[in-house]
Amino acid sequence: MSETVRTWRHIPQRYNLLGSKCLKCGSIFFPRRIVCPHCRRKGKLEDIKFKGKGKIHSYSVIHAPSDEFKNIAPYVVAIVELEEGVKITTQIVDCNPDNIKIGDEVEMVFRKIREEGKDGVITYGFKFKPAK
Repeated sequence: MSETVRTWRHIPQRYNLLGSKCLKCGSIFFPRRIVCPHCRRKGKLEDIKFKGKGKIHSYSVIHAPSDEFKNIAPYVVAIVELEEGVKITTQIVDCNPDNIKIGDEVEMVFRKIREEGKDGVITYGFKFKPAK
């Protein structure tokens, strides 16, 4: 295994939906933080793993993407509000863009994000799909 591949595989937030929770005020954040912006240094943060379920808060259908993503157009990019209350920006996959609506329930899936050239590193991460 190349050193580059090994390095990518040791970035836990790349492969898990991780955030932080302040034990003092209860605020939840995505992505992970090292300091609570509300409590500052008085807060104590712990890592949390999100369930990966939520609802579409807002979305856009991309018809004219950058060259890197032309092969998957049109596709949906959405702001998803997770059950835990945080909002994240993500791609919605395994769907007909015409059938997506605000309020639709979605769940996290692990998918290929991109490939750097023909022989480059393949980057994987989380996306969301309509819940069954």
